[in-house]
Amino acid sequence: METLISSLRITVASMAICVGLYTATVWAIGQSLTPDTANGSLITKADGTILGSRQEAQAFTKPEYFWPRPSAVDYKADAAGGSNKSPTSTDLTDRAAKIVEAYGATAENPLPAELAAASGAGLDPHISERAARYQVARIAKARNVAPAEIEKVIDENAFSPGGIFTTDRLLNVLDMNLAMDKVPVQ
Repeated sequence: METLISSLRITVASMAICVGLYTATVWAIGQSLTPDTANGSLITKADGTILGSRQEAQAFTKPEYFWPRPSAVDYKADAAGGSNKSPTSTDLTDRAAKIVEAYGATAENPLPAELAAASGAGLDPHISERAARYQVARIAKARNVAPAEIEKVIDENAFSPGGIFTTDRLLNVLDMNLAMDKVPVQ
């Protein structure tokens, strides 16, 4: 009986430390150092309505918006993951062919690979500057504005995630599309 009571005390103490104390410590550090990221990087309207998260891709299909990378999980965060299909899978080939057709890509104007292939988790919220510029003509036509207007928004929102250590710039698709809402449709 003495062994059982000792075992229970050790179990309760371990749970209090490993579950309660550790979780509270990690939460407190996150809230104090990076509260926006710790709380999901949510973008809200003035009235508090949540528009989305800067950390997760969302499906955009209207021609007047930037389109994200395809998602093997239909942009569902609770199902994050790849498709687990072989690169030789006809499902993947068929999906890629439909995407290439939707973009109107040709041999002379090939689609950047990232716009036809899902990321590992299927939720990458960023596209490269090259992938964004590939979409300029479609967006400008749909909004009836000069391509220079769309290029300006890209230039204002592109960033280098590694600072001076990376030359490739990225764009957050949700941020870009919110910026596009400020470009008047004519």
